[in-house]
Amino acid sequence: MDFSSNLKAFTERVLTLKPKLLTEEATKNGLIMPFIQLLGYDVFNPMEVIPEFIADIGTKKGEKVDYAILQENNPIMIIECKHWQENLSVHNSQLHRYFHVTKARFGLLTNGAEYRFYTDLEESNKMDSEPFLVIDFENIKDFEINELKKFQKSNFDIDKIIDSASELKYSSAIKEILEKELNEPSEEFVRFFGKQIYSGKITAKVLEQLTNIVKKATNQSIKEIVNERLHAALKKEEETTIETEEKVEENKVLTTEEEIEGYHIVRSIVRTKIEAERVVFRDTQSYFGILVDDNNRKPICRLHLNGNKKYIGIFDENKKEERIQLNNLDEIYNFSDKLIDTVLRHLN
Repeated sequence: MDFSSNLKAFTERVLTLKPKLLTEEATKNGLIMPFIQLLGYDVFNPMEVIPEFIADIGTKKGEKVDYAILQENNPIMIIECKHWQENLSVHNSQLHRYFHVTKARFGLLTNGAEYRFYTDLEESNKMDSEPFLVIDFENIKDFEINELKKFQKSNFDIDKIIDSASELKYSSAIKEILEKELNEPSEEFVRFFGKQIYSGKITAKVLEQLTNIVKKATNQSIKEIVNERLHAALKKEEETTIETEEKVEENKVLTTEEEIEGYHIVRSIVRTKIEAERVVFRDTQSYFGILVDDNNRKPICRLHLNGNKKYIGIFDENKKEERIQLNNLDEIYNFSDKLIDTVLRHLN
């Protein structure tokens, strides 16, 4: 399976096993070790993964972080584990202490279901207070899968992850600010719009009115954008479905020798008025169409030859089809004048 499929299977594992994992140790064995393996590391190889990695802090000896992932004998990521019911927000200080005494550039705080990735963007060798990436396997997003791929053993590149971490950190902060402003617009946010749309003095009363307007307008704007994208996505899906159905229909169509013979008769009749290569046939399940320039809006005639009775479909000035029974294909010559008239209408 590819990485995305493996992640999907891991998500199902998280949902299934959580109620059965009663201790932190059970959470490690049931969820966290399989997650490390998912990234391509051998949890049973001490050259790649060391459990109970020593991270002594000053004079305090015997301090250990749950796991360290190694690359060329150096730790590249340390992992602090908690029981799946634990709130991770109250435990990042512990990982913070371990981070600055190791050479690892990444710290991971996890309870098996939620994974918080940290680095030292703000100050070298000092773990940031906020994670640059948070993955909740009960609500994982597509872009998070792509970010997680970078931590795979086969893809691991510190510089690329750091660059990505910087962008993720600030984009997450911006999204958080936007979400807050959209729900409860601040005075500064309202004044930003007010200065551009209101020429008078922005009094307390005006500010109150503008606050309601800004809140409604921004939320309505976002809904419209979402609806437009949904509409575009649905339209694209519909077009794809139609194309697929057309291909399926094409695959079901069987062009017979009799239809090809009828095509050559029609082409021989009209070639006195139009170049032979411009007379094209298009076979469907319902009929065998003969067209000018392979254009459905320029039909010369239709042949219905697959039933018990055979017909030719002749078109009038309004492109209305009249079906006339044929006893044999040679009778197509009886309609030479009408076929030529039809071609001339298309040419004019």
